[in-house]
Amino acid sequence: RLFDERSEAFTRLIDEAIGKAHHIGIKVGICGQAPSNYPEFAAFLVHEGIDSISLNPDSFVATIRHVAEVEQGLHPDADVTDTKDRLAEDIEC
Repeated sequence: RLFDERSEAFTRLIDEAIGKAHHIGIKVGICGQAPSNYPEFAAFLVHEGIDSISLNPDSFVATIRHVAEVEQGLHPDADVTDTKDRLAEDIEC
């Protein structure tokens, strides 16, 4: 309750870190509970161009589906159906 990853201060920090890292060619990933617990935070990370997101196993499928929908909105001509199908096959294995 003392900290909320969705606060404006934290999201500004994440935005700046991703932008500056990408500017010099560094990829950015994040781990922690926030993308698993808050779909809107996962969407924020996608909009900011995050390169990888660590997820809790119990939220993996739902969050991947949500991320694919957000990516589809950002890139309407891209085919994310193949990505979702491939991930679903990997999960079943």
